[in-house]
Amino acid sequence: MTPHKMDRDAISKGAFIDIMREGEQLGLFTIASKRERRATLNQILEARPKSGGIWVFGYGSLMWNPAMNVTDKRLGRVYGLHRCYRISSPIGRGMPENPGLTLCLDQGGSVTGMALRLDRKSEEEELSILWDREMITGAYNARWVTVMTEDGPVPAITFVANRDHPRYVDKQSDDKIVKTLAIAEGCLGTAHDYLKQTICELGKLGWHATELHALEKRVSRYNQE
Repeated sequence: MTPHKMDRDAISKGAFIDIMREGEQLGLFTIASKRERRATLNQILEARPKSGGIWVFGYGSLMWNPAMNVTDKRLGRVYGLHRCYRISSPIGRGMPENPGLTLCLDQGGSVTGMALRLDRKSEEEELSILWDREMITGAYNARWVTVMTEDGPVPAITFVANRDHPRYVDKQSDDKIVKTLAIAEGCLGTAHDYLKQTICELGKLGWHATELHALEKRVSRYNQE
């Protein structure tokens, strides 16, 4: 299938919400209302650090498809959280009968990703678009983290797995994750491509994500067998 293009314009016009409504209609999850999304955004803005503009920490698709107006990108590391495959994707990167997996942040360890600085002329507009993408089903909780960059620490918004959500999956065996990423495909593309694009973007920033490279090699090998 030809993947839907989820750029800034498409998300702002509600295209991503429309896709997720398919999952709601199938009883897979519930869509957060516009009022509920605004309430969580207000909470984040109320806790906003006083210094500088607004940054977002991306660790997966936000790195290679931020779909926001961004004025700066920096490689950075966050401590106390790690990147893992714990979010089921029965619509975007998979199908209800064959769900894929997408990345999230979970407690413990550390993670290298990308700090994205939003255009100060349209910060709240960019955040509204971001919320219409990341906070639709409640699978993530938004929070402030400190991103350690070469230019110093940066406070940033990121999205951490909601362990109480039905899309959150308990730790799976490496073999099961490999199989899922190898065969899952949805309207936004394949789970394998999601992995490869994440690795590619980290590489552009000069970071060799050893664990992701090892996983991708296993997924490619599975598809060749």
